Amino acid sequence: MTGIPTARKLHRHGGAALAEAVVLDYAARLLRRKRLKTNKGLSFLVDLAQTTNLNDGDVFELSDGQRIAVRAADEAVVKVTGDLARLAWHIGNRHTPCQIKTDHLIISRDPVLEGMLIQLGATLTVTNQPFCPEGGAYGHGRTMGHDHGSPPEHGAHGGHDHNGDGLHHEHGGFHSHTHPHG
Repeated sequence: MTGIPTARKLHRHGGAALAEAVVLDYAARLLRRKRLKTNKGLSFLVDLAQTTNLNDGDVFELSDGQRIAVRAADEAVVKVTGDLARLAWHIGNRHTPCQIKTDHLIISRDPVLEGMLIQLGATLTVTNQPFCPEGGAYGHGRTMGHDHGSPPEHGAHGGHDHNGDGLHHEHGGFHSHTHPHG
């Protein structure tokens, strides 16, 4: 493809000082191949080797040497306060992405989950801000729901290879139920 710069390299973190950026919400920060446009109007193609979760502050290196920062866009989220350990357990038990702060949790808008949290005594505040939830148990990737009836060929734990690296990744720090063994 000629004329349009291509990003095949991604550098983790380090984009804080870059003026040229793509601003993406949480859903859009999971990609492999896509045409994007920066805040200054530059179009470029992302063509990564595998589907990748982009974090706020990551940097694309383009084929022409330019560097483009990834910025998390403001989006509708819910600030959750109350008995955080209990509320986090219930959020994690539903494999829901969650940003964890010392005095509150942040989740995407979800009327069903919001209703459950209110019944559990949570106080909810709807706000608009960047959503940067915790990664998987290894500090990267996404927490993703899965089928607990995985075929046996996926290993003793019904292996979940959401990251494409051949490893079994648990889903966040709140995985609360067991998988059948054998």
